[in-house]
Formats: sequence, structure tokens, C-alpha cells
Amino acid sequence: MKINKTLTSVVMAAGMTMGLAQAAKAEVWDMPLAYSGSNFHSVTAAEFGQCVTTGTGGEIEIVTHPSGSLIKGADIKRAVQTGQVPIGERLLSGHQNENAIFGFDSVPFLATSFDDADRLWKAAKPSIEQTLADQNLTLLYAVPWPPQGLYFKREINSVADMEGIKFRSYNNTTTRLAELTGMLPVVIEAAEISQAFATGVVESMVSSGATGYDRKIWESLTHFYEVDAWLPRNYIIVNSDSWNSTSDANKNVIRGCAELAEYAGTWRSKEYTGFTLAGLRAGGMTVEPAGAKLKGELQDIGATMTSDWLSAAGAEGQAIVDRYKAMQ
Repeated sequence: MKINKTLTSVVMAAGMTMGLAQAAKAEVWDMPLAYSGSNFHSVTAAEFGQCVTTGTGGEIEIVTHPSGSLIKGADIKRAVQTGQVPIGERLLSGHQNENAIFGFDSVPFLATSFDDADRLWKAAKPSIEQTLADQNLTLLYAVPWPPQGLYFKREINSVADMEGIKFRSYNNTTTRLAELTGMLPVVIEAAEISQAFATGVVESMVSSGATGYDRKIWESLTHFYEVDAWLPRNYIIVNSDSWNSTSDANKNVIRGCAELAEYAGTWRSKEYTGFTLAGLRAGGMTVEPAGAKLKGELQDIGATMTSDWLSAAGAEGQAIVDRYKAMQ
């Protein structure tokens, strides 16, 4: 694969540069990940870790721990913030209850394509970096998920058909979506998805084709509706104390590896979109755009949720939206 060849060449170049001097004793950075090792975010994170380990000549060794095996997804941000681990990956919109700004990438129908999501990220990045810095966190890179769609275990033609369905919630946006559609929100972390659907704890979710494909969701559900609701991002964050104690040379290596990882991860996300939807179909699921009635009702709900978010995010949130719209 072209991306893998590029990654290999950069890792080798970094290793030749930094490996000329004998490496000091390795400083191990354990990096918890919420998603399975086969998920494209985790694959990208593992390659980022390899790039850093090689590029620093072994002075910093990043070891990834997928599937919430080291720290559960909801606890990763706090663990990095407090120095329990030096680095980790997190879906920041899962923390918009502590600061609405973290939910900018999950405002329904604000950015529904990769190009729009890229512009929205450029508009929001300064605010996100400053908010994280205030929490003793330094942003390294961010990668978008494919567009989010709706999963069900039966045909859905309108919002009325959703009433009473148990719906997977993982942030304020998904909880509010459940409330506005009459579904029942149940908090489920990524690592628990397969078991939750298999046991009937939940019956529906909004997520990308990638999540459904990775979890073989066709074993429990039957329908995926393409609504392109939003493209949330996973963020790689490092404890600022750990970052500040890192040498300038190693910081440069980490920044270079992070830039490459963001490019590679975004490329994978785009490529994975079509592949995973085909995989859902191959598994026996019905994959199709939402019908006109359902789409219209969801657009109305999206307008309500956008208003909710702007009220919570205040002037800073409005500034992000204004900057984003100015780029269109």
C-alpha cells in the first residue's frame, strides 16, 4: 500500500538521522487506545509509535494498548491529563459535557463531507489547542472518522419508527439525538459495542461504517442508513509536563511523525469509507441513504441541536462556525 511505503521510508530516514548516536535508555510512553487493534485509527497510532521509537533512536519508545485494555476510553483523557500515562488517543466529543467546544465536530449536519470537516477543523483547531493547553495537554494530531450513519435492527422510515429503541450514547450529542427522536440513550464505550448489541443492551447507534465493519455488526443489526450526520475526530494528546521535558530534537521527530500520521489516518478514513460500507453489504445488511421523510425530519432535529450547541459553546463556538462558513 502506498501509505505504508511512505511511512516506512520516513521511519527509516528518521532512524538513520537519530540512530547515528547511541540511544540513551528508552523512556517508555504507554499509549492507551479505545478502539480495537484492527481499527484504522489504532493502526495509524501504532505506526506513529513505531515512527517515534525509530526516529528518536529508541530514546522514546511508544507502546500502544488498543481496545481499552490499559485504560477505558472514557478515562483516557483524564489519565493523560494527570500524568498516569504520558500519551493517549481520545474522541474529544465524548467530553463536551466539561466544555462544549470539544463537541464542535459532532454538530449534526454542520460538516457532512471530508472537505467540509477539514475546513471545520482548521476553524476550530486554535480553540481546541488552547483549551487542551489549559488542561495540561498538548495536541499532536487528529484524524476524522468517516461520515456517521444510523444503524438499526429493522427498517426505519421516519423518526416515529425510532420511538422506544435502545440507542448507544457516547457523548452529549448522541444523548440529545436519542431524546429528540424518542429513543432511549444507553452509554456504551467502543470496546463494549459487540457485546452490547449481542445481548440486546442496545439496538441502534449512530456511527461510521468503519465501526460497524470492525465489530461485525451485521451479526446483530440489519440496516445502515447513510445520513452523513457529522465526521468526529480522534485526537492524540500528550501530557504537557512530559512534552516540556522532551528534548527539542525528539520533539521535532514527534511532530514530524504526527504530521505524517494525520495525513495517513485521513487517507485511510477516506479509503475505508467505501470499503466498509461494501463490507456491511457483504455481511447481509441493507445499506442505503435515508428516505426523504426521515432525512427531512433529521435535518430539523439537526437544526435544533446546532442551536443547542451554539448556546452552550457561546461566543467561542459562534466564532468557530463563522470562521468555518467564511472558508466555504
